[in-house]
Amino acid sequence: MSEHTPHHEVLRDPADFSLVLGGPLFQALRRAHLSDNELHLVGQRIGVIALFCWLPLLVLSALQGNLLQGRLAVPFLYDFEAHGRFLVVVPLLIIAELIVHQRMRVLVKQFVERKLIPAGAMERFNAAIDSALRLRNSTAAEVLLLAVVYGVGVQLIWRQYTALDANTWYSTASADGSQLTLAGIWLGYVSLPVFQFLLLRWYFRLFIWMRFLWQVSRIELVLSPIHPDRLGGLGFLAGTTFAFMPLLLAHGALLAGNLANRILYLGAPLLSFKYEIIALVIVLLAVVLVPLLVFAPRLAEVKRTGLLEYGALAQRYAQEFDSKWLRGGAPANELLLGSPDIQSLSDLNNSLQIIAGMRVAPITRDTLIRLAAAIVAPLIPLVLTMMPLEELISRLVKILF
Repeated sequence: MSEHTPHHEVLRDPADFSLVLGGPLFQALRRAHLSDNELHLVGQRIGVIALFCWLPLLVLSALQGNLLQGRLAVPFLYDFEAHGRFLVVVPLLIIAELIVHQRMRVLVKQFVERKLIPAGAMERFNAAIDSALRLRNSTAAEVLLLAVVYGVGVQLIWRQYTALDANTWYSTASADGSQLTLAGIWLGYVSLPVFQFLLLRWYFRLFIWMRFLWQVSRIELVLSPIHPDRLGGLGFLAGTTFAFMPLLLAHGALLAGNLANRILYLGAPLLSFKYEIIALVIVLLAVVLVPLLVFAPRLAEVKRTGLLEYGALAQRYAQEFDSKWLRGGAPANELLLGSPDIQSLSDLNNSLQIIAGMRVAPITRDTLIRLAAAIVAPLIPLVLTMMPLEELISRLVKILF
């Protein structure tokens, strides 16, 4: 596609399905030359958006003398949550767009190229694509996300549950209650809304993804119980989960920044947050993996049918093999050595083993471990709050050697 391709062609091309090439923000970024039709120019987007959120906070905090340690419990330069949110999480959310686009753009084609969609169901399949693209490009949806950000995300969640109950660079206690500083005003009405909008936009895209897969799973897909991927031919879906790893890493970094502030400035021990960490891992794994479970009923049905049908075929073949080679049914001039009957019997056995080993979802233990590792990786530095670095290294050396 050229740079002059009309917006509607970029955003609604079913042959090049993408979860991220759509919506008013994407169009605005293209017009501002911060993105092209393939989501390149990642560095420019990160630089502009991250600095737009973070740099004014630095300047305004400096103007009010809230940069370094002093009368405040949390000065700006020591606020790990703020730096992590705008200099780590926001870039990861932007990088995730490019990775998801590149990894998943050919997904729809796989359903067609592998002939998984019956000819009579192509209209339903195209309708599912069109519905997903309409949601992805919806202006009303992004306006609603903005309303949620300002009405709930900032006024309720941040002020009531996220902001520290202490004098900080963004708010100070007074007789009339907490008062926002200049930097706090920019944080509450500009930086946080931008961050929360990007985050909610990703949740909306994950909803579109799950809805699309659910609609496709309602189609009577042409699945084979003897496909080598042991998923009836849907094995290509397993790799899509890894496209969301930057998104999982971003959530881990967000939690790490939040916990770092509470550990260092409120004296809370890391282990007191173990349930929050476990809950985050479970929820995020569910968000990424649950969409794939919509195919479980169909795969279970294919497995059951395959075991019955191929079991009956194996029974008939085994009886005929036994009759021919053990009961005198073979011609006198036919040699057992090198007979294709034996190879066919082995092939049939392999087919039955494949069917018996079919999974009802494209999820493996390796997938769970790798995705969970992406979530908790940003939390690893917090272990240093429990023991000195030298002691941690010493323990690791003892374990390894």
